[in-house]
Amino acid sequence: MTYSDSGTDPLDPAYAQDPAIKINPHIPHPARIYDYLLAGKDHFASDRAAAEALIEVSPGTREGVRAHRAFLGRAVRYLAAEAGITQFLDIGTGIPTQDNTHEIAQEVNPEVRVAYVDNDPIVLVHGRALLAGDPAGMTAMVEADLRQPEEILSNPEIQHVMDFTRPVAVILAGVLHFITDEEDPYGLVDRLKAAVPSGSHLLLSHITLDFAPKVRREDFTKPYDNSTAPMVPRTHDETLRFFEGWHLVEPGLVEVVEWRPDPTEYQEPIPGGHAWAYGGLAIKP
Repeated sequence: MTYSDSGTDPLDPAYAQDPAIKINPHIPHPARIYDYLLAGKDHFASDRAAAEALIEVSPGTREGVRAHRAFLGRAVRYLAAEAGITQFLDIGTGIPTQDNTHEIAQEVNPEVRVAYVDNDPIVLVHGRALLAGDPAGMTAMVEADLRQPEEILSNPEIQHVMDFTRPVAVILAGVLHFITDEEDPYGLVDRLKAAVPSGSHLLLSHITLDFAPKVRREDFTKPYDNSTAPMVPRTHDETLRFFEGWHLVEPGLVEVVEWRPDPTEYQEPIPGGHAWAYGGLAIKP
């Protein structure tokens, strides 16, 4: 990357107009760490260092991240092909890579509409350039933060793409473990759940240490301590609570590799045998 924060004045009007100016390469960011683990190219030395520290604690991190991405693809395909969902609100989307939400869903139904939301300037820079969908449908990339759900729901661009009187798939893939307990993650999710009608779905995945009882929590989360968002792994019961009041789609909340595995999909061996992440999908009654 060639972005630099040197000499940037936040009071300069250009700072607000050009997302790239806001990027600080010296502070690791979860989206860029994730990009590095997916063998992307949009990251800095600070992000690579944090990712390598995570791999040192969990040697299967790279493969686990890819398994997590594959789960997202299978779940989106199910939503578009079997559940008939035509609207997707993808919050914390991360840096665009292969098989993004709109690509998978619009392959099933070209008229699908997708609104992406992220708070990282790099995601915005690349997303707006690369996330062009099928002209029969609609895609949008919006700068907003999960911690402020009302701003997401009231955003004019999102309201242009989404019709909140019809079912919506709310996607929170790999983002809630960057929301601390003090930031009330359950309350944030409940506000999103309340904003969508019956028949809507919640697609969620979350990092856990349930499969690594010998790994100390502080060792696992340390690489994120100096990032823009700390890591908060949660247990199965803690993750299941996000779906409260909605009906889980079979097979329920399971390790991401166990959620409707596709026999035609390449199953990459994961060192240690586990992806360290839960995934699930639920429908609003």
